[in-house]
Amino acid sequence: MTAPRALDPFLRFAQALRGAGYPVSPDQTTDFIASVGLLGPRDMTDIYRSGRALFAIQPERVAEYDALFRAVFLDQVIQAPADGDDEDELDAYEPRSEHVEVEADTDDSPIGAEPTGAEKLSQRQLSRGGSEALHRLLREGARALPRRMSYRRRRAKNGDRMDMRRTLREAAKRDGEVIRLLQTRRVMRQRRVVVLIDVSGSMKERSEDLLRLAHAVVQTADRAEVFTLGTRLTRITQSLKPDDPAQALSRASQAIADFDGGTRIGDALGAYLAVPRYAGFARGAAVIVLSDGLERGDPAAMIDAVRRLSRTAWRVDWLTPLAADPDYLPRTEGLSAVLPVLDHLGDGDSIAAVTDHILTMARL
Repeated sequence: MTAPRALDPFLRFAQALRGAGYPVSPDQTTDFIASVGLLGPRDMTDIYRSGRALFAIQPERVAEYDALFRAVFLDQVIQAPADGDDEDELDAYEPRSEHVEVEADTDDSPIGAEPTGAEKLSQRQLSRGGSEALHRLLREGARALPRRMSYRRRRAKNGDRMDMRRTLREAAKRDGEVIRLLQTRRVMRQRRVVVLIDVSGSMKERSEDLLRLAHAVVQTADRAEVFTLGTRLTRITQSLKPDDPAQALSRASQAIADFDGGTRIGDALGAYLAVPRYAGFARGAAVIVLSDGLERGDPAAMIDAVRRLSRTAWRVDWLTPLAADPDYLPRTEGLSAVLPVLDHLGDGDSIAAVTDHILTMARL
């Protein structure tokens, strides 16, 4: 018998706790679900406290429990202090239930430098800033972003289908006499925009500006989703919802744990496609990948993920700062292999260049 989908996060949470070494029995899992039902939780805090009490979390392991809870229930990646005397070491929980010892130092590598596969967790304070390109995106984005035919219909003078229901309703008011035939037409609606931002060390000089641009996209688009790629996948759409750029960037900086770390684009894109909800965001959407494409992980994983993404998305555009050079040609194994399935490989060196591309996507 298949469990209801509503129970999935509770079952995955119990599995994650067992994987982290907590002694969670099946009976405790059942009691946890029952207690939440009896409690009638008002928000996620009630579920958090219920689990902490029922599983008898020790005080010294509260931080680790908090990280697991946020990863499972809130789709967030949280860093927690690891056991040991070295305060610089962090124990990072990833959705695939693995624990990786990492160093929280900084990476000074510039754009295009040798990528790294090592995972380094760090957070960055994002300052408030703006530019004419962002103001232009906010002004023109609502009209310029690509659109598609919706399945919804509305009344139109010169439609393509007769609105029989409304026609008969008006005829009933006139003793069955049909005065005019009402028509409908399909509604045009904005396509969803999915922005995937590389925040690895090789993109260190651009990631902050790209997050500002992503905030502008979220503000101007009817439907937009933003994820960051590095050594893991992080969804920051909700963090970028506030109108105030300073508040939005502050929330985003707290959500992203792998700033300036390694480069595992293939694994991050694979995680994106492995979540049905996230993969559904890309269906019929304009997907924009902002990355230099310097993959340190397995190129085959990146190639497979981009090919799968291209089969569901309306278009996949890859914008790289390396393409600012007019003679640029992709030379990495991964990016050169996916070039045939990309709809566009272009300049992502500046906010202005990316903004120009976004505003012209509908005409490409």
